[in-house]
Amino acid sequence: MKLATWNVNSLKVRLPQVLEWLAANPVDVLCLQETKLTDDKFPLAEIEAAGYQVAFTGQKTYNGVAILSRHPIADVVRNNPLFADEQQRIIAATIAGIRVVCAYIPNGQAVDSDKYRYKLEWLDALRNWLQQEHQAHPNLALLGDYNIAPEDADVYDPIAWEGQILCSDAERAAFDRLLNLGLKDAFRIFPQEPKSFSWWDYRQLGFRLNKGLRIDHILLSKELAARCSACVIDRAPRKWEQPSDHTPVIATLD
Repeated sequence: MKLATWNVNSLKVRLPQVLEWLAANPVDVLCLQETKLTDDKFPLAEIEAAGYQVAFTGQKTYNGVAILSRHPIADVVRNNPLFADEQQRIIAATIAGIRVVCAYIPNGQAVDSDKYRYKLEWLDALRNWLQQEHQAHPNLALLGDYNIAPEDADVYDPIAWEGQILCSDAERAAFDRLLNLGLKDAFRIFPQEPKSFSWWDYRQLGFRLNKGLRIDHILLSKELAARCSACVIDRAPRKWEQPSDHTPVIATLD
C-alpha cells in the first residue's frame, strides 16, 4: 500500500498535474493540501473518473485539504474537534484499516508574530487530538505540509535559517512532541541522500540550485512504521511547467 502527500498550491491550477501524476503513480492514498477551493468548486467528477474516492474540505483562496483513495473511505472528520478554527486545515478518514490524517499546518509567517503564536497553539491542539486518535486507531498516519524542517539536515543552509520561521526551536519542539506520541518520520527510517528536500522557493532559482527545505512529512505509528519498506520524495513534478513549490512524498507499506 502506498500513501502520498502533496501540497499542490491550488488544485484549480494543478488538477491536470495531479491527474497526470496519479496515472503514472497510482498510489492507494493521496493527501492534498492548499487546494484553495470552496467545496462546490471541488473537481469531484474528474477525480472519481481517475478511479479515486475523495473526502475534502475547503475555502476560497486559502488552505483546503483532501484525501483521495482507491479504497472505501469511512469515518470522515473535518477539522480538529478540540480546536475551534474557521481555517480548513485538517481532514481525517479510515481507509483499509488505517486512520489517515491529512494536515496543512500553519506557516507562522515570522517568529513571535500573531500567526506564529497561532501556529504553536494549533500544533498543541493537534497533538492533543492525535493522542486520542492514536489510542482509538493504532494504525495511524499523519501526512501533510508541516511547515517545519525538523533538523538541520532538512535545510539547505542551516546557518542562514537558524532560528527562523519553519526552523525555530519551538516549532521543532512541537514536531518532536508529535513523534513522542509514538510516531516515526517515515523518510528518516531509511538512509537518504543528503540535501533531500520537498519544497523550494519559486524565487532565486531555488529549485535549480536545490535551495530547499524538507517540510512535507509522513509520520507513522509504530505498527505502520514496522510495515514501511520505503519512503521517497518525487522531485519530478517540481520540474513541470507552472509547478507547485512542493513535490510529492510517498511511503510504501508492505
